Amino acid sequence: MSSAVPSTPPPLPLTRRNPFDPPEELGLWRDEAPVRRMTYTDGHVGWLVTGQSAARAVLSDPRFSCRPEIQHMPMGPPDDQQSSPAPPGFFLLMDPPDHTRYRRLLTGQFTVRRMKALEPRIAALVADHLDAMAAAGPPADLVQEFALPVPSLVICELLGVPYADRAGFQRDSVLLISFDLPEKDREAALHRMTAYLADLTAHKRTHPADDLLSGLATHPDLTDTEIAGMASLLLLAGHETTANMLALGTFALLRNPAQLEAVREPATVGAAVEELLRHLSIVFVVVRTAREDVEVEGRPIRAGESVTVSLAAANRDPRHFPAADRLDVAGGRMGHLAFGHGVHQCLGQQLARTEMRLAYPALLRRFPALRLAVPPEQVPLRVGTTIHGVTRLPVTW
Repeated sequence: MSSAVPSTPPPLPLTRRNPFDPPEELGLWRDEAPVRRMTYTDGHVGWLVTGQSAARAVLSDPRFSCRPEIQHMPMGPPDDQQSSPAPPGFFLLMDPPDHTRYRRLLTGQFTVRRMKALEPRIAALVADHLDAMAAAGPPADLVQEFALPVPSLVICELLGVPYADRAGFQRDSVLLISFDLPEKDREAALHRMTAYLADLTAHKRTHPADDLLSGLATHPDLTDTEIAGMASLLLLAGHETTANMLALGTFALLRNPAQLEAVREPATVGAAVEELLRHLSIVFVVVRTAREDVEVEGRPIRAGESVTVSLAAANRDPRHFPAADRLDVAGGRMGHLAFGHGVHQCLGQQLARTEMRLAYPALLRRFPALRLAVPPEQVPLRVGTTIHGVTRLPVTW
């Protein structure tokens, strides 16, 4: 009598049939079992979470850690999986109480009230770039002419980083979110960024200005290295995510012209932005590792096992969102996980929302005949990065 050998669980699927949808297998697996086994690239057999309620459970449970040195990664080179601990100040990759200490110092900078005060300046930056696009005439690459520079300028001004230095930090940001590069290349990119920001912080101590870096530079309990780590995280997250949402969101709207009206009008753009965030889920996975034995929806997760939470699949969960695979910007569906959940929920989410609420309607009102300048299948998607988007978006009007 022979016994069956258990098959190895499949890896995380990455191939998209549609640029706006997560890989098809994720939805099929979610419908079968929202928590299931998955094989990581180093051979580790951990877990994949695709359901909304299970995702919330993992992301809000302090028994799961986000420390990179104990994580197995679901994508990337199989022989290059060992990550170093988070550098000082880079609190996204830290657990409480370290995470709590750093984040608390920044919370007041990203409140709804503070973002409301920034609206006139953001609106002016949006208008300036639309004026430049109009003056140059069509066609244009919306990524380089609008989607990338607007959030980059906003976060630079907020932090006190010279926008003239953008080539360096934009290059290193792309390297940092690339999962198909060797770990040493990502570490080198982070080292360059933090070294640059540490030098800038030292300059702010003697030449302070009305910006976030100058404020942190006067804090008695922070070193320049810690401040540089905090600033690196804000600089990276502050432009990469919004830039990709503006470009990919515009691409999705141009492919769904019936949805444009709700985004064009300020009165309805807020709900439309939430739906675009849910539907596109550009940060499509996050990883946690169990620090002790945990049960999630009846599945026993052992200490040391990594769990990949598919935010993209959870945001398409039909048990939480009716007609979840359909883009419906007029529906205003809330409760998505595009900004994560729990203590690590995105600190800058109100800034991102403000930028999108101002940028989308201004773009679509200024260029009412905006359309793709190439067939949609020729729009190049970002490949090998942890943030989904397009590398270029050729448009005309």
